[in-house]
Amino acid sequence: MNVRRWAATAFVSVLATAGLVTATASGANAWPAECSYQLDPIPGEHGISSYCPSGAYQHRVVVMESHYYAGVLAIDSPWVPAGQTSYTRIAHHPILSIRIETR
Repeated sequence: MNVRRWAATAFVSVLATAGLVTATASGANAWPAECSYQLDPIPGEHGISSYCPSGAYQHRVVVMESHYYAGVLAIDSPWVPAGQTSYTRIAHHPILSIRIETR
């Protein structure tokens, strides 16, 4: 009888641990969320930043600009972890699109 009780307790402990690991992993492996970008509000500066306050992994902002001679330019900021700000300077050309990439 004592062996049966020990086996049942061990089985329940394994299930509880597996459930805890699964619940923790799903929250920790979430993609960056609630991301936003902002153009420089400072006069004379011309840059853009992205910020993702929650999630894991990394994010960056990509700007597509129209250049008179070169055509379309893609300017991207460095990859940074969620919770940090990714910033890059951009040229003074018309902006075609802005997107935030995650990985």
